[in-house]
Amino acid sequence: MGNNGSESNIKHMKNVKHTKHRKKEGGFSGQIGFVMAAAGSAVGVGNLWRFPYLAAKDGGGLFLLIYLILAFTFGFTLLTSDIAVGRRTGRNSINAYSEMSPKWRFLGIVTFLVPVLIMTYYAVIGGWIVRYVVAFLAGQGNDAALDTFFGGFITSPIQSSMFAIIFMLITAWVVFNGVEKGIEKYSRILMPVLLLMIVAIAIFSLTLKNTDANGVTRTGLQGLAVYLTPDFSHLTFGRLMQILLDAMSQIFFSLSVSMGIMITYGSYIKKDVDINTSIHQIEIFDSGVAFLAGMMIIPAIFVFEGIEGMGAGPSLMFVSLPKVFHSMGIIGTFVGLLFFLMAGFAALTSCVSVLETIVANCMEIFHTRRKPTTLVLTVVYTIASVIVALGYSTFYIELPLPNGSTAQILDLMDYISNSFMMPFISLLSSILIGWVIGPDWIIEEVEYGGKKFGLKRLYAVMIRYIVPVMMFILFLQSAGILSWFE
Repeated sequence: MGNNGSESNIKHMKNVKHTKHRKKEGGFSGQIGFVMAAAGSAVGVGNLWRFPYLAAKDGGGLFLLIYLILAFTFGFTLLTSDIAVGRRTGRNSINAYSEMSPKWRFLGIVTFLVPVLIMTYYAVIGGWIVRYVVAFLAGQGNDAALDTFFGGFITSPIQSSMFAIIFMLITAWVVFNGVEKGIEKYSRILMPVLLLMIVAIAIFSLTLKNTDANGVTRTGLQGLAVYLTPDFSHLTFGRLMQILLDAMSQIFFSLSVSMGIMITYGSYIKKDVDINTSIHQIEIFDSGVAFLAGMMIIPAIFVFEGIEGMGAGPSLMFVSLPKVFHSMGIIGTFVGLLFFLMAGFAALTSCVSVLETIVANCMEIFHTRRKPTTLVLTVVYTIASVIVALGYSTFYIELPLPNGSTAQILDLMDYISNSFMMPFISLLSSILIGWVIGPDWIIEEVEYGGKKFGLKRLYAVMIRYIVPVMMFILFLQSAGILSWFE
């Protein structure tokens, strides 16, 4: 009976190999196109908004060190798994997991639900960024620096809805044009531009200098030292755990793992693409952008608002930074416009990847073509975006969450998708790959065509033993269960 089971598994795995490119309308032209698109998905609002404020909150260099270690171990493992699963099965998340093991189809469905939820609010955040682009274009940088500007905007039903719709339609246009002519084409243009803008502003931040009302002079280089120097003061086990969990949750945001996006993108890449090399390039690009984002934001905040300004948290991008740009004088208008244009590019490439994942899954489920599928989903998510945008005005609610925070509609969607579901998906997928089908299934795909996979032993140990434990702890933390023991 054991032999029959083994033969059946081998036959099943061979069948999975031969499913490549079924029902695919197109794919990436090659490795560069794939890396640019995947990096575009990875580099988003999380890098420019979330990473800097977490670095400021969690001890600067200490957070950086922990993040980089986790990115090149946990991030590497999860990214390798997603891309290899996508290319080997030639499927999107729902069908990819069912082809790996029919009993695990439910995991594909759960994974598919993450981008479904994220898409309800990503265009809203994109709309916020577009609003600031318009403000700086119109020379209203002074108004954007007021404490009331952001609050007044998001609580305005007409304005918040209108900008969410604009961003949603731009996203839909890119996805409507397909993989090579849409996603790859725009990523090849946007990602190099984004990188150049980030480097330029980061260098500019280091040249800043300001003397406050108390006669204290602070420089950008001093701010850089605050960013890079590990702060071990008051470091307790509990604080270390929180920094670990913050860094790990940032990796979910940053690398687009455990939400089906990289499985979808993996299904579009050709067999001659070197997955291992591509993953290293994506990780270096993504981590580099996150590091530079911290380098351009934290020194600037430090120069004009001191250490106290670095505790702004999530409001750092939309409240604190416009004040910094205002403090720069005339040049601040130009720098502010450049920054929010860059943030808009980053948000667009990420939002495109989320919508593309939903479109690709729906095409497989309902056997439809790209353009009509995209049109229907555009209508659905335009309506959803408006509802979420109105969550700060017409549909305002205050809902307590397990992590102790109070949520509006957008916060609720973000918490369910990113903080709750993604650690759960990573936990289950590591069990599936590590213990059900075995790490060799992934390793074979990475090494397909004689390619080298130098870190395959690290991958096998991570996916089997370390990832499941870490994801279980992160899931308990996100669900608020660990707080019961404090």
